[in-house]
Amino acid sequence: PYSEEALGVVRSEVATLKDIGNELFRAGKSYPAMVEYTSALKLCRKQLDDLRSVLHANRAACHVLCGEFKEAEEDCSAAIELNPQYLKALLRRGQVREKLEKLTQALEDYKSVLALDPRNGLALEATQRLPREIEVQQEKMKQECISKLKDLGNIVLKPFGLSTDNFNMVQNPETGGYNIQFSQNK
Repeated sequence: PYSEEALGVVRSEVATLKDIGNELFRAGKSYPAMVEYTSALKLCRKQLDDLRSVLHANRAACHVLCGEFKEAEEDCSAAIELNPQYLKALLRRGQVREKLEKLTQALEDYKSVLALDPRNGLALEATQRLPREIEVQQEKMKQECISKLKDLGNIVLKPFGLSTDNFNMVQNPETGGYNIQFSQNK
């Protein structure tokens, strides 16, 4: 840990690097801004968690502008770990997770935003929109899974002169389960 005197010096150096990064970011220079935020993060230690959280969130904003969504998600998560009440980082991570098609996790982030700020327009809109999108995404994944299982089944059944077309799957509307029926005429 830094002594109180050293901590003051380091805090000042970190603030200077952060300010330079902010200026570069405002000028549309995301990569150079990232370099400054990263340099500032390297100086920070546990005693400066407040600054570390902001630096991670700022670097995440740079990653977003560069289309580096996975890295942006990691930096937002680091910022939130240091400051769970960091509204801007939660909101940004929700947006990034949508870009990464992690819709269920994005919805959780938006709900966390609303717990902190019940009138946040972006989070309100997302919490109304995402449940439908999650349902569509899950249905699409289910259909892809069934298709792959059929392909695998055809590989296994081919030596016997059969295919998955010889079997009909009928969903039971009451239970949601499936009944499989064999039909040799196909």
